[in-house]
Amino acid sequence: MFTSIEEWFELSEREGISLAQAVLQRELKETGAEEAEVRNRVEEALEVMRAAVQDGLAIDEPSPSGLTGGRARRLAAGGPELLGVAFTTVLSRAIATLEVNARMGLIMATPTAGAAGVVPAVLFTLQEECCWTDEQLVDAMLVAGGVGAVIAERASIAGAGGGCQAETGSAAAMAAAAVAWLEGGSHEQVGHAIGLTLQGMLGLICDPVAGLVEIPCVYRNATAAVHAIAAAEMALAGMDFPIPVDQVIDVMGEVGTKMDVRYRETALGGLAATPAGQEIAAAAGMDRLVQLQRKGRTAGESSARIGPS
Repeated sequence: MFTSIEEWFELSEREGISLAQAVLQRELKETGAEEAEVRNRVEEALEVMRAAVQDGLAIDEPSPSGLTGGRARRLAAGGPELLGVAFTTVLSRAIATLEVNARMGLIMATPTAGAAGVVPAVLFTLQEECCWTDEQLVDAMLVAGGVGAVIAERASIAGAGGGCQAETGSAAAMAAAAVAWLEGGSHEQVGHAIGLTLQGMLGLICDPVAGLVEIPCVYRNATAAVHAIAAAEMALAGMDFPIPVDQVIDVMGEVGTKMDVRYRETALGGLAATPAGQEIAAAAGMDRLVQLQRKGRTAGESSARIGPS
């Protein structure tokens, strides 16, 4: 795909095509697929995402661990709606998808399973608010995919590689870019939407309690979705971020590589390492796994200290 946002934007301008068309063009070139085939795959992905949101809001069944289940439905039905229905809807839809994931249901990784609630929550809710067509949503997904591909190339989209900033941060950046583009934002505004998103999520750790993609993941998807909308709103209003977007992505990658391994999906630090987190792990039968992980990390540190410096 593209190695930088700049390369992507330049191709779009040079060829006189939209950002979505540029992604589609590159996808067709790299895979040899037909345009209809690619668009059909995106439509199918959107249907999986929509079904996950609906299932998450309809089912009150807890996850196998008992850590999650029913939160999305509770919020949708009984939230105070402090900023209106749409705001609460975004939150509940993001949580709904992660609860489906926790129950081993079908979700679409966007870009990962642990961040799968962000893009659908944002796109489906704003589709209703802004009257976007399903065809426009397909194009928006192509734009979101372009952003995710660049981040994967220059930094990381995996919690184990760069913390939660790499997962929910990437998902939020993808959603923000899609929204900014759909609302007629210029290339510059789409870039600012990405940069404004990521700058606010730099350093976010990945610390799943009991090693499960449930707590705090369900809540981080909700707040990341709101973060994406805020970034798109600011960018479309003409607010800029002075650091070029590719440099922001590079910083995210640098922070991720320097992040202590305890904060990269190992459940050895952060909320997972709190007394309450350890109690939850024990109750979920995951304490043995955490102990083995900790033992392996200690052995690795010891080995790292042996030998020439």
